[in-house]
Amino acid sequence: MKELLLKILVENKGTFISGEKLSTELNCSRTAIWKHMDALRKSGYKVESAPKKGYRLTEIADGIQPHDIQLYLQTKKIGHKIHSFDTLPSTQIVARELVLKGAKEGEVIITNEQTAGRGRLGRAWHTSQQKALAFSLLLKPAILPRDVPKLTLVTAVAVIRAIKELTKLPVQIKWPNDIILNGKKLAGILTEMQSEADSVHCIIVGIGLNVNQTEEDIPTELKDIATSLKMEGGQEYRRAALLAKILEEIECLYELYLSEGFLPIKAMWESHAIHIGTTVEVHTIQETIQGIAQGINDDGALQVMDQTGKLHSVYSADVSIKKP
Repeated sequence: MKELLLKILVENKGTFISGEKLSTELNCSRTAIWKHMDALRKSGYKVESAPKKGYRLTEIADGIQPHDIQLYLQTKKIGHKIHSFDTLPSTQIVARELVLKGAKEGEVIITNEQTAGRGRLGRAWHTSQQKALAFSLLLKPAILPRDVPKLTLVTAVAVIRAIKELTKLPVQIKWPNDIILNGKKLAGILTEMQSEADSVHCIIVGIGLNVNQTEEDIPTELKDIATSLKMEGGQEYRRAALLAKILEEIECLYELYLSEGFLPIKAMWESHAIHIGTTVEVHTIQETIQGIAQGINDDGALQVMDQTGKLHSVYSADVSIKKP
């Protein structure tokens, strides 16, 4: 009911709509309309009311409640059940718990603040209160466990496409899961798998994206390496709209990957990569490799050619770009 009411208000933003018309369209009492209006105001929407005129929406909130996100969402499956929280230790933890309770593919867990977020290799991921996107998505593809890392690359391309469409900012990908903007980290992706030897039960894709942080919100130890959309774009961005667009792009590319394989994703990933053709230093558990990044292979591994001409396929490592 709240989502339908909000949709009507947004479609008629700035124009008064009578309580009688709203109650007729939504098939509910005018008292129910009043209660929903009050709830919308409490969640940050500015709604004016006037006798004999009705209600009009003057300002949209930057919330991440299901009704905020559904306002923009145009997916077929992904995101149509959203679990929203004000604060959590980690959306990945809640996602794991929901999987055990029978959560379905496409469900999203999102929070305004994440106090114990983790990125790749167990590193901490800082999430500012009501200024970032921190969410997890459940996927249940019929693929083999060895193919799961490719979904990290699928997600990275989806995030890049969504950000570029909504902000026009020059975001890029750094293998395997970092989204980079003007040389600094903007977002990270963490993919966790629940599987058996030959089948995947569930994949939890976690995404952390810096949206409206200012320089003061970035921890001192991260100021030289982290940034936000607001810091680079000079304006605030509506998180619900950005999330909806990311989910739409994920659904589109996820379906493409399942139907046509990794090849079309590989081409898109390489077109957005920051380090192809540059000198990189790769730190694996076994060794450190320095060479020219050539792209990725059909398994999603980074291809690096060292000074002797040997081509290395890197499946797990820390990668840094060497400055000229």
